[in-house]
Amino acid sequence: MFREITAEQLDVLLTDNANINLIDVREPDEWEEGHIAQARSIPLSQFQAREHEVHDVPGDVIFICRSGGRSGRVCEYMTSQGYDVINVDGGMLSWKGEVVTGE
Repeated sequence: MFREITAEQLDVLLTDNANINLIDVREPDEWEEGHIAQARSIPLSQFQAREHEVHDVPGDVIFICRSGGRSGRVCEYMTSQGYDVINVDGGMLSWKGEVVTGE
């Protein structure tokens, strides 16, 4: 099983400058419409080919998507591979913080 946090808990971690590795698995058009500034984009459609990039950044690995479903599937997969990962329950739909647009 993987851990889950709320969008509010993620906001606290970001505000506290916690050592996290936030990965957004939404597709490029969704990413460009608005994403968390500290996040990196590894779209689900490219995840298998780019899985090696997950640990390029140090910190607790946290996945986010639109509602928590796709990132939850990624978390299930990563957990099955022996990784300790966290899903943002509710995803970007629950995010009340600032977002940036574009690439």
